[in-house]
Amino acid sequence: MSVSPISGPHRPGSGTHCRTCSLSSLCLPLALEAQAMEEFDAIIKRRAPLVRGESLCRQGEPFSQVFTVRSGSFKQVVLDHEGEEQITHFYLPGELMGLESIEEGSHAGFIIALERAAVCEIPFHQLDVLTERLPALRNQLYRCMSRGMGEDRRLIRLLTCKSADERMASFLLDLARRFERYGYSPATFRLPMSRTDIANYLGLVLETVSRILGRLQQQSLIALKGRELHILQPEALYQLSESSHCHGNPALSRSRG
Repeated sequence: MSVSPISGPHRPGSGTHCRTCSLSSLCLPLALEAQAMEEFDAIIKRRAPLVRGESLCRQGEPFSQVFTVRSGSFKQVVLDHEGEEQITHFYLPGELMGLESIEEGSHAGFIIALERAAVCEIPFHQLDVLTERLPALRNQLYRCMSRGMGEDRRLIRLLTCKSADERMASFLLDLARRFERYGYSPATFRLPMSRTDIANYLGLVLETVSRILGRLQQQSLIALKGRELHILQPEALYQLSESSHCHGNPALSRSRG
């Protein structure tokens, strides 16, 4: 796996603060009062923007900070003992990265920019101390952790209980839901990741991903030009995503993909 150098941090300019950030209602400062937000803002480092393919952190490095996506998007890639790559997460603006590394004390995978992207770096020790004094910040951190665990459960169900078509439909609807949460259109958006990355994430081969996307277009469920996606029939796409049910037999369900 070829990994680009890691971008270094820099202090923000005078106009870059949590209170003026358009993502603050989605990020950790949610519900913080002015003084508390100033305290939170004081511990943040704004890193220099990363280019596509550049690594924010590497698997196995000591864990000392979490990151919030300010712009752009990222993927997390985990290498197994045989050197096989598995994409375990995609991250969009406003989302917190790195929480799964707290227990082990080292980063669980490589976090790599999918496009030009920027992050806020939050030293975890300072965040931990601050949450003891600021219950609203602590509660929001818990919500972020809970959301992450929910996404992990959805991914497990995706890979063990759904056919290839159902995985793709679920994936597109999840992206739509997340884009809508950030104030973007859930019906029209740009896919930040490549088809190869989608295939890896969904446990499929590239040819299968391309075939399914083509079939969804033929059925007029979506329209796709390059990476510009239009969801034309969200209800029909939802019905497809839930067309099978897994009840304790993941091996049987996996065979359907």
